[in-house]
Amino acid sequence: MSESKFLAIDPKLEDYWRSIILFGQNVACYKFALAKSLLEIAQTGKTVITLDELSEPYSRYVVEHIGRCEVQNQLTPQLYPFLEGCKQFKKGQITYEQLLEITRREGFKVVLDKFHNVKGTLPVQFYKKEKGKIIVTDELFRLLETEQFQNLAPEVEARWRLVERAWELNISRNLISVNYDPDNQLLFTFSDRRRRVDVTSCRDALNGYQKGKCFYSFADISIEPGSTNLADVDHFIPHSLNEYIRNIDGVWNLVLSSTECNRGERGKFDRLPDIKYLDRLHNRNEFLITSNHPLRETLIQQTGNTPKKRHGFLLYTYNTAQTFSGTGRNDGWKSKFEYPATF
Repeated sequence: MSESKFLAIDPKLEDYWRSIILFGQNVACYKFALAKSLLEIAQTGKTVITLDELSEPYSRYVVEHIGRCEVQNQLTPQLYPFLEGCKQFKKGQITYEQLLEITRREGFKVVLDKFHNVKGTLPVQFYKKEKGKIIVTDELFRLLETEQFQNLAPEVEARWRLVERAWELNISRNLISVNYDPDNQLLFTFSDRRRRVDVTSCRDALNGYQKGKCFYSFADISIEPGSTNLADVDHFIPHSLNEYIRNIDGVWNLVLSSTECNRGERGKFDRLPDIKYLDRLHNRNEFLITSNHPLRETLIQQTGNTPKKRHGFLLYTYNTAQTFSGTGRNDGWKSKFEYPATF
């Protein structure tokens, strides 16, 4: 399973966090709201957080998302009193105090127990649940000190936007396809009326699956606008071959690269990378597929419905790219340096 592969190579604290966001089950938005609340709380330095205190950021994030996408759970007969309370508050039907009371009473019944479960309980815990409160662990404060911390909130937001869009379009009946807009570096889809709907930044959506590292060199990258090491969105198979490669703007072909690797001295630019990177691309794509819809469904549509077919698709496409680029088997571009592999 790709969840276990994701944590197989020297897992860092931020990798355990990302596994929760990327691979945990999603039947409602609670996990994402809790994750963003925890990242906010970590910066206060407080260890003991009552549910009354947690209710404020937790409900705030859900209300914000309801303002953009009212559907915040899978289409099931199950009732979600907390979500209904957030919708009522958004419409001005209940007061803020009533919202907090509903949040305190209904919002934490399951999520606090399930948050650390990714096909079993993770060995790392970012809080401990106690009656009427949570106790923040050292792991959450250590997460704050990592170089990757600045990337984590945008990654949660991007994942949340992808999942809520799938719920809104009811993916079980209406297979969603996520497309890439290279001019604006956005992922988008279409509503059932063929209206374009922008979903999220491509950088924010892909960064977690690469563990915040350059695809080619494993150097640290950032998705924070204005950062000195802001990642480039790169076409693994160069976009210059779009005449010969079908769906070259597909998610399967998009990776995040450091600017040095992509367009620095001896950078990749529009060259075909060495074939050694093909297995790495396959692994990255399998991470996306294991993390469930909607990127899962998009990749399966684009590359095949089994790992064997998907690997075969990549190899066939790479060989086609070699033919039309005039690149020999051992002539592909390589990064001039590479840190220890992280995926």
